Amino acid sequence: MNPPMNNLNDSCVLFFIKYPIKGQVKTRLSAELGTDIVVELYGQFILDTLSTLQQLNVPFRICYHPDSAKEKLIEWLGGQYSYTPQSGENLGERMKNAFLHAFGDNFRRVIIIGSDSPDLPADFLTQALHALESNDAVIGRSADGGYYLIGFSQAHFLPEAFDDILWSTNSVFKQTLDVLNRHLYRVHILPQWYDVDTLADLNGLLARNRNTNFNRSKTFAYLLQIEDNKV
Repeated sequence: MNPPMNNLNDSCVLFFIKYPIKGQVKTRLSAELGTDIVVELYGQFILDTLSTLQQLNVPFRICYHPDSAKEKLIEWLGGQYSYTPQSGENLGERMKNAFLHAFGDNFRRVIIIGSDSPDLPADFLTQALHALESNDAVIGRSADGGYYLIGFSQAHFLPEAFDDILWSTNSVFKQTLDVLNRHLYRVHILPQWYDVDTLADLNGLLARNRNTNFNRSKTFAYLLQIEDNKV
């Protein structure tokens, strides 16, 4: 268990999401479950991750795509959050620019998470922010070879970590870690966790959370509704 964090206002979590539009989110799942179910399910992923972020009492920003979605997001999630559009031609550019924006606003420790891991433990996020007190970077490997979290201290942000990466492949984590190691960065590696991109991933989510607090989540409740005939 981590000790209580001090100076939380100098840290920031960037929460990367897409506005839920049928056919534009979780396309691999949509091919197996249908777009209507998946767009609703993805919305539950976002709501559950927001719930996790609210537990932390750490400043966070919702970094959304497409950039025309702000009004719809405010209507859906509420106006109490900080909303920032993603900017860039690819995922690497969008993450790089989000970090630069946050560090430009004088946050000293910044981490990015996505919306593919609705049961990501809150403790992993606090571990990451603690790690940046004494490390240059932090990263958490996804079981599929990507990463579910990456973060930097303000003094050691490395834009090159987002250049020439083969996104959406099983080598993203390794490629990124190689870049950090080449620059002799002190890197804290978090425990492995799971993205949910396929039907097998969904079954894994259900199986590992039968007896956890996540079984009271919006995602879990929705999955139980469709489990008998879909999952």
